[in-house]
Amino acid sequence: MILVGNQRGGAKDLARHLMSQDNEHVTVHELRGFVADDLDGAFTESYAISRGTKCKQFLFSLSLNPPKEAEVSTADFEAAIDRAEAKLGLTGQPRAVVFHEKEGPGGMRRHAHAVWSRIKADEMKAVQMSHSHHKLMDVSRELYLEHGWKMPRGMADQKNRDPLNYTLEEWQQSKRAARDPKEIKAAMQDAWAISDSKTAYANALQERGFWLAKGDRRGFVAIDHQGEVYSLSRYTGVKAKQLRERLGDEDKLSSVEDASKRMAKAMAQKMERFQDELTARQDAEKQRYETQRVELVERQRAERMALSTAQAQREVSEHQDRQARLRRGVLGLWDRLTGARKQTLESNALEADLARQRDQQERDKQVFAQIQQRREMIEASRKERDAVQETARELTADHVRYRELSGAEPEPPNKSAEREARRQEFEKSRQPATNPEVGRGPSLER
Repeated sequence: MILVGNQRGGAKDLARHLMSQDNEHVTVHELRGFVADDLDGAFTESYAISRGTKCKQFLFSLSLNPPKEAEVSTADFEAAIDRAEAKLGLTGQPRAVVFHEKEGPGGMRRHAHAVWSRIKADEMKAVQMSHSHHKLMDVSRELYLEHGWKMPRGMADQKNRDPLNYTLEEWQQSKRAARDPKEIKAAMQDAWAISDSKTAYANALQERGFWLAKGDRRGFVAIDHQGEVYSLSRYTGVKAKQLRERLGDEDKLSSVEDASKRMAKAMAQKMERFQDELTARQDAEKQRYETQRVELVERQRAERMALSTAQAQREVSEHQDRQARLRRGVLGLWDRLTGARKQTLESNALEADLARQRDQQERDKQVFAQIQQRREMIEASRKERDAVQETARELTADHVRYRELSGAEPEPPNKSAEREARRQEFEKSRQPATNPEVGRGPSLER
């Protein structure tokens, strides 16, 4: 679990950030040691107390980010926060704990934020926060080892923390497709069999991906969309004399260079149409994903509200049952004298604590299930997006190559930039949209 902490002021900005609707789910899990019952009020309260000191950075903010695929329970988060609190010397200080769930570069994730007031109200002094980075690194290493998580290389070897050391996939040009000679021969022979003139044969070849031309050393040749040159007499099995009888004088045909340019120009136009088609596909995929994401988030929030309501009703019922065990009147007095009432109270307290643990486990189970739903959606969308992006890269490379083969001028910068902007927009389209009209869910009241 990566722990990142820093001293800071800016109470209102921090409260606004932690409650931001950029997150799909926000849960204020704990407010301890504050009079206020909301984040804004709690942090403002800390600021007011700090005014009696010279401390400007009166808060300490800690983010807790578990490994991407790990399912970390609320109890484990609490244990990690308590350990960091003790290590930093913040034990007993007022604190707030907030859980966030959102989609990030690594997929769907749940992480936590803990914020402490550094001001000791009874002494009107700030807790000294020396070497907090190293202390948090020690706690983080311990958590990775205890939970059996794979420790990031940068945590064990400091030089690997530099992002410039990351390896990026290098772009490679598409290799020539290895076409089956039998397939090529069959296509050319079929075109020959159905044509009775040069025009008919040229059209038949073009329907099969070939362009008729005059060879530099051979009489008649065909050029495929990759620019490869094929001897017609060799691939059709027809002698040169028969070729001339049907196709006429080869000198009247375009040269290989001219035919290649015509082929490249046609293919460049085809690539442009493919790019337009792909852009429309990207737009449709973006809209489809966002619609599904919003529907899932709304459904998950409704499920959380339903669970919270059911738990609240059960809590009231169980509380009433426990209260009913406390007898009144003379019997109640007798229970006090004999110690039975004390035993009942202790039993009730134990049952209430177990009930709270059960409720939290139910909420954790629901959170994990919902995160898995989002992960599955993200993974399916990622595969589709990767396929589209790979196709886009191939189309761009082919389009550039064909324009160069055709001898055309380079694509205007504004048009190229527009295509690149559309591609980048599609890649960023997986960032969750904000929805300020949607509430943060029932867990905020807990």
